[in-house]
Amino acid sequence: MSSDQFERGLKCRKEVLGEAYVEASLSKADDFNRDFQEIVTEYCWGGTWGRGVLSKRDRSILNLGMLAGLGKSQEFKLHFRGAMTNGLSIEDLREILIQVAVYCGIPAGIEAFRLAREVFADLDIDVSNMDEGK
Repeated sequence: MSSDQFERGLKCRKEVLGEAYVEASLSKADDFNRDFQEIVTEYCWGGTWGRGVLSKRDRSILNLGMLAGLGKSQEFKLHFRGAMTNGLSIEDLREILIQVAVYCGIPAGIEAFRLAREVFADLDIDVSNMDEGK
């Protein structure tokens, strides 16, 4: 598949999620899910993320809230990493998760913080003393 929107989506998807992840997703596609991968790239990434109206940072904030509220753990972790790529600081991420807990419920907040810690551990990021010096 090749269209301007698909190419824009592919570029954006790689910038946010990482080239290795996207290439692996596309290369693992088979006759059953190839069309779906193309739709995700063209419409989700090219038709939404690639519009240019909202920044990638803003879209990351929205995605984290929606994915946490929906309980979509794997996608949340993927987009949590992407949010850091898109310029969100650890402090920003903490505030987003606190707001998730208030608006989506404490169980959603607990899960979001747990998933965030998994991502931090995978990336070897120590957040245990981030408030020192205040």
